[in-house]
Amino acid sequence: MNAKLTLTVDKAIIEAAKKYAKSNGRSLSNIIEEYLKSLVHSKTDNSEFEISPLVQSLWGSVKPLPKSMDYKEILAEELAKKYLK
Repeated sequence: MNAKLTLTVDKAIIEAAKKYAKSNGRSLSNIIEEYLKSLVHSKTDNSEFEISPLVQSLWGSVKPLPKSMDYKEILAEELAKKYLK
């Protein structure tokens, strides 16, 4: 269940974040939610290794590929384009 959250953030940061979100095809709410998830999971995870802050900042920044896409097929096509010109 989603709930509304009100935040107070510098106006310039909000505008820059909105541009970033739009250029990445995501909503600002989604980016913030993924960031908060990464904070919660990193604090409650009892794993033996620590995830670096850089990796944590990237959490949720890559969208999953549709199941219909074959990664190996796409890779082979792109490599053929690059090297078989």
